[in-house]
Amino acid sequence: MTFLSRIMLLKSQAHFSTDVQRGGAVVNSASFKGAGKRKSEMAKTRVGLMFATFCVAYAVIGGRLIQYGHAQPETVSSIFPADRLMASRPDILDRNGELLATDIRTVSLFAEPHKIVDTDEAVERLSTVLDDLDAKDTYRKLSSNSRFQWLRRQLTPKQQSQILALGIPGIGFRPEKRRFYPGGPTASHIVGFVNIDNRGMAGMERYIDNQGMADLRALGMTSDAPLEPVRLSIDIRVQNILRDTLVQSVQKYGAIGAGAVVLDVHTGEVIAMASVPDFDPNKPTEGAQEGWLNRMSNGTFEMGSTFKAFTTAMALDSGKVRLSDSFDARYPIRIGGFTIKDFHGKHRILTVPEIFQYSSNIGTARMAEAVGITGHQEFLTRMGLLSKIETELPEVATPTQPRVWKQINSVTISFGHGVSTTPLQTAVAVSALVNGGRLIPPTFLPRTKEEADALAQVVIKEKTSEDMRFLFEWNGTKGSGRRARVDGFDVGGKTGTAEKVVNGRYSDDKNFNAFIAAFPISNPQYAVLTFIDEPQSGDDNGGPTAGYTAAPMMKEIIRRSAAILGVEPTFGEDGSALLVSY
Repeated sequence: MTFLSRIMLLKSQAHFSTDVQRGGAVVNSASFKGAGKRKSEMAKTRVGLMFATFCVAYAVIGGRLIQYGHAQPETVSSIFPADRLMASRPDILDRNGELLATDIRTVSLFAEPHKIVDTDEAVERLSTVLDDLDAKDTYRKLSSNSRFQWLRRQLTPKQQSQILALGIPGIGFRPEKRRFYPGGPTASHIVGFVNIDNRGMAGMERYIDNQGMADLRALGMTSDAPLEPVRLSIDIRVQNILRDTLVQSVQKYGAIGAGAVVLDVHTGEVIAMASVPDFDPNKPTEGAQEGWLNRMSNGTFEMGSTFKAFTTAMALDSGKVRLSDSFDARYPIRIGGFTIKDFHGKHRILTVPEIFQYSSNIGTARMAEAVGITGHQEFLTRMGLLSKIETELPEVATPTQPRVWKQINSVTISFGHGVSTTPLQTAVAVSALVNGGRLIPPTFLPRTKEEADALAQVVIKEKTSEDMRFLFEWNGTKGSGRRARVDGFDVGGKTGTAEKVVNGRYSDDKNFNAFIAAFPISNPQYAVLTFIDEPQSGDDNGGPTAGYTAAPMMKEIIRRSAAILGVEPTFGEDGSALLVSY
């Protein structure tokens, strides 16, 4: 091969190599561009898949939340977290610091049905400790699909120990608080009671919850920390005397009920108040409905002749009648088809003190006529006898009165028929008659005289109050109040015997007897009201009227409690008890 030929061959090989390299470069460039595009598409796909996955996951979670939100809650029991079950209530004390209500620690028995191994055996073994266990109901609870069931609330320590010894799987205990009332029924209608979950249901227990305790409990903001005690205005010593007198009087006179209250006339504080039948707040469910009724504040009654005190005060305060005036009580009053006559008529002209002393219906009606229907209704409203009283106790009834006052209404209301009020508000109005004419709202909490003065409303003139003290004293020494007198303690008052309405008609043999009083009447410190419902007999064979029932009750209460209340007896120079008169 010539040199030229070889050169040509090498040249052609070089050109071929160059072409091959150029061709490879073209191919490699295209391949790179294709791979990048595929990677970009794959990345987009992965992002899309991840986004779709998150959307599905969130959709599933949202769907389950909606499902749970609309699902019916599983019925278990009134269970609360342990801190709420253990939440404290404040102690309740009387005015002298004596304990009326407190919390004690206890435990309650519960079950987790899904952990029960043998339902029949569990029921059988629990029955060996809890004699009154409802086996059928317990079996139902233990075999249910729930995860929690109460079996027995508030066990005794002995019961807890015995159940622990049984070693039943799925059975446990929760700490709780139980309310304890050392005095039992002594002040039950005032203190009230709580339910199984330690929530106030009546009386001052309910008042405490209404002041924010219930709201804090609902928000889970209560705790086991001791709370500041709540001090009441009542004196448990006087309260015990008062209730004891009522219980004995119901038995003695064969009555269906009785009640009484002692009020401080200058502050409106309720020193003692009771209504029987009553109940034991430690076992409130065992009390019948009759025992739960607080007749003093939540029962309304026609107060009978005690209302004559308000009619007389109205007449004197109006300026149209004076103590020295007289009214014709010789003949009955006939009005609207009714005849108004006196129970023990004197059939003569009577002075105002005599009308009060002899409890004359005719004379009292004449005084009401002198004032007029409008003035009569306005006066009773001003005295707080026609509207619901405001006080801490939740159980307060609203008085009843005629829709339209006519002449016959004014006449009968003047001597206590036709208007029904609560005994408590009647006693509050009596306080205004004797304390200088100031109506002070009643309270079951301590109140100073300065605080009372800020709340007081002047409802009658001071001269009218002075005249009423004279009349109460007059009736206490000369009239129906004689059996309420206590030597040395200057008691003045007024009786009231009202026939009860039965089936729309006044009954001849069912009375509501009341007595209103204040002592010492020369300078009143306390107002007292007693009543007895449907007595069958009276003291000294005197019959079931107020003078022989409610008046002796008044005497017993004042005789036993006056010294405790700090009222000193008044004695004459010879050491005998002195009855102070005007």
